[in-house]
Amino acid sequence: MIEHDGAVIPSGFDVPVEPLRAAAHYSGEPGCIAEARSFAASFLDRLRTEWCAEIPDRIHEVVLLVVSELVTNADRHSNGPYILDLEGTDARVAVTVYDSSAALPRRFARDPGRIGGHGLEIVHALAGEVAVERVPVGKRVRAVLRLTAA
Repeated sequence: MIEHDGAVIPSGFDVPVEPLRAAAHYSGEPGCIAEARSFAASFLDRLRTEWCAEIPDRIHEVVLLVVSELVTNADRHSNGPYILDLEGTDARVAVTVYDSSAALPRRFARDPGRIGGHGLEIVHALAGEVAVERVPVGKRVRAVLRLTAA
């Protein structure tokens, strides 16, 4: 913005420099997955406001599905609390979940007849990139999603 005689004039270059970030800690108690989805929805609303991000409804739902899958995996397979960390700009959102289990998740081959075990398969199908790595207190699973429909 440019200030001129006390008036603020938009310059067209008023884009935030740092990505928007937010994190939430979950204990694994009942309702945590729904809370994580709500937290992510609020984050996307902030991204729309603070970054002027255009997020189509379909992409909004895809981000919430990825959050659900990653948080559900952490909830089911770790022996402790987990953290949902979100980072975004007007072009992309990174969904990262930290949990206390050092066991890396397995991505099974496609099998429509299998009951369960499709979470990571779904995340890989929806995200542009997925990374899994051990960290000093467990593991980190990160999925990066583009916010454009293309």
